[in-house]
Amino acid sequence: MKHTALLLLPAAALLCAAWLAQADNDPYAAARQEFLRAYDAASALQPEAATPDSAALQAYPIYPYLQAARLRRDLRLAPDPDAVDLRVAQFLKDASLKDYGEQPVGRALRRDWLPQLAQRKSWSMFDRQYVDTGADPALRCAALQARIALNQTKDLAPAIVEQWLNGHDTPAECEPAFDWLRARKLLPSSLLDQRARLALAAGNSKLALSLGAALPPEMAAPIRQWAGLIEQPQREIDRLIAQPELPVEPAALQDGWTRLAKADPDAAMQRFQPLLDAHRPDAASTSLLARALALSLAWSRRPEALAWFARVAPGDVDERTAEWSARAALWAGDWTRTAQAIAAMPPAQGALARWRYWSARASEVQGDADAARTIYAQLTANDNYYAALSSARLGQPFVPHARPLVVDPAAGVKIAQQPPFVRAHELLLCDLKPLAAVEWQSGLDGLDPAWRAQAAALALRWGWYEQGIASASKQGVFNDYALLFPRPYDPQVQAASALTQVPEDLIYAILRTESLYDAEVVSHAGALGLLQLLPETAQRVARHWQLPQPAREQLFDPAINLKLGSAELHDLLEQFGQQAPVAIAAYNAGPNAAARWLPDAPRDAAVWIENIPYNETRDYVQRTLWHSVVFGWRRSGEPQKVDGWLGQIATPAAPANSAVNTP
Repeated sequence: MKHTALLLLPAAALLCAAWLAQADNDPYAAARQEFLRAYDAASALQPEAATPDSAALQAYPIYPYLQAARLRRDLRLAPDPDAVDLRVAQFLKDASLKDYGEQPVGRALRRDWLPQLAQRKSWSMFDRQYVDTGADPALRCAALQARIALNQTKDLAPAIVEQWLNGHDTPAECEPAFDWLRARKLLPSSLLDQRARLALAAGNSKLALSLGAALPPEMAAPIRQWAGLIEQPQREIDRLIAQPELPVEPAALQDGWTRLAKADPDAAMQRFQPLLDAHRPDAASTSLLARALALSLAWSRRPEALAWFARVAPGDVDERTAEWSARAALWAGDWTRTAQAIAAMPPAQGALARWRYWSARASEVQGDADAARTIYAQLTANDNYYAALSSARLGQPFVPHARPLVVDPAAGVKIAQQPPFVRAHELLLCDLKPLAAVEWQSGLDGLDPAWRAQAAALALRWGWYEQGIASASKQGVFNDYALLFPRPYDPQVQAASALTQVPEDLIYAILRTESLYDAEVVSHAGALGLLQLLPETAQRVARHWQLPQPAREQLFDPAINLKLGSAELHDLLEQFGQQAPVAIAAYNAGPNAAARWLPDAPRDAAVWIENIPYNETRDYVQRTLWHSVVFGWRRSGEPQKVDGWLGQIATPAAPANSAVNTP
C-alpha cells in the first residue's frame, strides 16, 4: 500500500502531522510506524513477521484494523480456512469487552468474510454470523441458501418471494432459492407476471421478456408489447397507429410514448394526433401524453413547449411540470406565462428562492418595479446564488451574512478523546481515509446533537476539510465561511492562476464544488484529485500547454492537478468566448453538451443557466458561481459585484481552440 495522504495534505496540516509524529506528547508515534509496516505487509498478503507485536502496537487504538487485515490475508492464503473462520468469529465476539463485531472494523470484516463462507458453503457459520442490513442482495440470497441447507424452512417461501419480486436482475446467489420455490411449484404464473411487470416498470425489457417466455400466450402478449415499446418505441407506436384494433395498456403506451418524446420530439409531435385518432385515449391519458412531449420540448428549449404545456390538465401539473413550464416561458421571453406558471405552483415550491426571484423578474418586466424590489430585498437577506443575483438587480454589491460557529475548545478536546474519534484520527494519519470516515460517522452518530457541530470544527483542525464541511452542513452550519470555505491550497492555486490567468476565486470555487478539498478523491467515472481530472484529459491539456505528461498518481498532487485543471478551464473559457457560465457548464458536462445548449440568439445569462437541461449541471453552475462570490469576499474582505451575471449568453462567432476541447 502506498501512503500518500500526508504527502498531499496542505502545508499547515502537513506541519501539524509532522509535529504530531515528533512531539513528545504524541503517545502513538512509534506504534503508528509499527502499525503501518505491519498493515502494509498484511495487505500485501505477506506472511507473519517473525517478531511479535510490541506492547505499544497491541495497545494502539487501531490495532484491531491490523488484526482484521491479517485475518483477511489468512482467509485467502491458509490451507485450512475453516480454522481461520474460528479465529474470525472469536475476533468479532471477543470475550474481553472488545465486541469488535459491533464496531466499524468488525462490520467491515464480516462483510468481506460472509461471501467467502457462502462460496465454501460453510452454512452453519454463515447463519450464525449473518446480519441482514438490506444492503446486499447477494448476501441476503446466500442467507436463504443457508436456511435451505440447514433445513430452516419455516416461513421460508415468503422470504424468497420477497426477494423474487423486484424488477432488476438478481445475483447468481439467488437462483438456488428460486429453484427451491420452483421445485415446490411456488412460482405460479401470477408471480412471473408480477415480476415481469416490475421489470418493465424499471425499464428492464430483457428480464421481462425472459419471464414472459414462461407465461401463457394471453399473459405474455402484453409483456412483449410493452418490452417492444421500451426497446423500439417509434416502431411500436407506428404499429399502434396502423392497427387501431390492437389493444395496449395505458401504462405501456405512456412508457413508450415518453421514450419516443425524449429521444425524438419531432417524431412524437408528428404522431400525436394520429395516435389519438387510432386509439382514442381518454382525457386523462391524453393529458399525460401531452405532458411527456411538453417536458421533452422544454428540455430541448424548443418554442413549441409552451403550446404543449397548455394541453396538460391542471391536475397533471406536478412539480417537475410546473418548473419546466416556467423555464419554457422564460426561454420564450413570455413573462406573463412565467408569472402564471409560478403562481400555479404548490405553495412550498413557489416559495423557493429560485421561483421568488423569477417572480420578481416577471414583475419588473411587467412594470411593477416596487413589487420586484421588495422581493429582491427579501432574497438578499439569505446567502445563495439567487440572493447574489437579486443584489445585482438592485445595483448593489453583495456581502455574505457570516455567522461564525462559536467553537468550544473544551468540547473539541473531549470529542477528540472519544474512542471512535481517536480511531478516526489515527486512521486518517495512516492514510486509511475511507476507514477513518466510517469511524467518524460512527462517532458522530453517538454524539450528543449539541456537540456535533463542534466535531465539524475538530475535523477542520485536523485538516480533514471534506469531512468537516460535510459534518457542518449536516448540522445546519451554513454561514461560518472560515469553516466552510477555507483556502488551504493558496500557493498551488496562485501558481495555477499565474500560469493560466484563470481567477483564483473561480479555481477555488470549482475545486470546492468538484472535490470538497479532497486531493485524493476518485470519482465513479475515474476523475482524480482536486479538480477531478480524467487522466486522458490531463494528458491532452499537458500536451497543449507544453507541460510534463502526468502519471496517474501525480494527479493527486495539488500543484499538478490545479495547474492542469485550470488550464482546461482556461481553454473552455477561450472556446466559449470568455462566458464563464458556459465554461463552467462545459467543465461539468463536457464541451459538446455545453455547445448544444448555446442559444440561437443571445439570452439573458440567468435565463440560460435556468434552462440548462441537466439538473446536475444547472446546480453545479449555480453553486460554483455562488462559491466564487464567497471566495472573492473571503480573499478581499470587500462586497462582491456580480453585475456580470446580468449579461447575456451568445454563441461565439468563432470559438477559439475548439479542437483542443474535443474528446
